[in-house]
Amino acid sequence: MYFQSKFTNGYQSFSLLKIERAFYRLAVLLVAVVLLAPSIVGSAIAAEFTVGVVPQFEAKKLHSTWQPILDALSLKTGHTFKLMGSKTIPEFESSLQKGEFDIIYANPWHAVIANETQGYVPIIKDGKKKLKGILVVRKDSGINEVSQLDGQEVAFPAPNALGASLLMRADLQNLFGVQVVPIYVKTHTSVYLNVVLGDASAGGGVRGTFMELPNKMSDVLRVLYETRPMNPHPICVHPRLSDEDRVTIQRAFLDLGEDLATNSLFSEVPIDLPERASIDDYLILKSWGLRDFYVSE
Repeated sequence: MYFQSKFTNGYQSFSLLKIERAFYRLAVLLVAVVLLAPSIVGSAIAAEFTVGVVPQFEAKKLHSTWQPILDALSLKTGHTFKLMGSKTIPEFESSLQKGEFDIIYANPWHAVIANETQGYVPIIKDGKKKLKGILVVRKDSGINEVSQLDGQEVAFPAPNALGASLLMRADLQNLFGVQVVPIYVKTHTSVYLNVVLGDASAGGGVRGTFMELPNKMSDVLRVLYETRPMNPHPICVHPRLSDEDRVTIQRAFLDLGEDLATNSLFSEVPIDLPERASIDDYLILKSWGLRDFYVSE
């Protein structure tokens, strides 16, 4: 009996020791969970981000171009991305100045201004293309030098259309000392039509829109001058996004671009291959004199 009692007491003491150790480990685990909870919860909660896109296309095409990208981005990140429409470029610029969008797709000068006023930072750009403006004239115009346009009427889509107008007007004055009389006709197509009809001596556009012209128009025109190349339109994020969200969204864009199954989603933007971007990719624009020609609307 004595042996049995001693054995039983020893077993009970051993069991109590195991239970105490288990409770201690559980307590340590609970403390760790409490301490790590903010970061765990913060990374797990899905958020909704607003997306603003410069209205370079009409609303229906803009939606059909960007909504599939945002849907794929949502699947990658677990977040929701809401496309916010802007009817006009001035309306988009106004919303941009107020920081109303969490994420933007904008022209390079918009990106510079948005960085200065709201702190937006570029995270993605096309890694294959450069953006350049073109100046077209009629083939039979007899205009062979940019200097011949001094004092002439030149058509542009809008004051702040970057390659077609803003950089082009800066180049004409700053690089060639040429003063033109600008006429703003709203669209690239209207620019080319004005030149074809002889209502303007020349017109500003970009290579992409020129290549889309019907032959009966493009065959009448030739490119007189191309602007200096610049990095293309970036995707930027507002500084109110956390570093974690910014990196997650950037990584998702890169993954979508590298995946053959989803890369084609970017073709209508157009972006050939998404790559990392930073504000340093666009700061050179500050030295090109664009600010003197930018119209704040």
